Amino acid sequence: MSGATPPPRRRRMSRAERERQMLDVAERVFGERGYQAASMDEIAERCGVSKPMLYEYFGSKDGLLVACVSRSKAELFDVTQKAMAGATTPEDILSRGMVAYFRFIDEHSRSFAMLLREPMAAAPEAIQAIDETRRQQSELIAGVLGTFAPSAPAGAIEAFTQIIMGASERLALWQTGRPDVSAEDAARYMTDFCWNGLSPYLAPAGEARPAPR
Repeated sequence: MSGATPPPRRRRMSRAERERQMLDVAERVFGERGYQAASMDEIAERCGVSKPMLYEYFGSKDGLLVACVSRSKAELFDVTQKAMAGATTPEDILSRGMVAYFRFIDEHSRSFAMLLREPMAAAPEAIQAIDETRRQQSELIAGVLGTFAPSAPAGAIEAFTQIIMGASERLALWQTGRPDVSAEDAARYMTDFCWNGLSPYLAPAGEARPAPR
């Protein structure tokens, strides 16, 4: 008479896997509840870990939010940079970068909206991490603008970069409440807006045009 087959043992998560799971869950809870209302108890329960373990990994709720923002910063830079690397024309560079940006925001729409709607509720470290994300994207955008609008003065590049950053955030926030607007739709709106705004600095292929004053 054979005994019952024992249930398979669950594989123990590595520290990196556990941390990734905690960040995934925390981002969802922050997005659903808002930063102030989110609790470490709920995050720990959804992760299937104890609250002390959550504190062991991140130190505090502030530390957990900073870790979420820092991860998003690295991922956003990676996806936009890779998307633009495969482009062949200035407009293609801009379009690919915008599509990558809005797709990323679409995938993280709840937490993104939370960060924009209640930024001052977070700790100074989290606010600094958000600002660093903006600065990282600004440097990427400024480099692209300088490449396909070389006749534009440095001041114009800097101004357009800030305009694009602000407009992209507001458009993305608007899009999160419009399920009928896809990431590709938002990217097209933004690309058209940027392309028309930069048109005074763009010469037709094979034709040189003096820079506007």
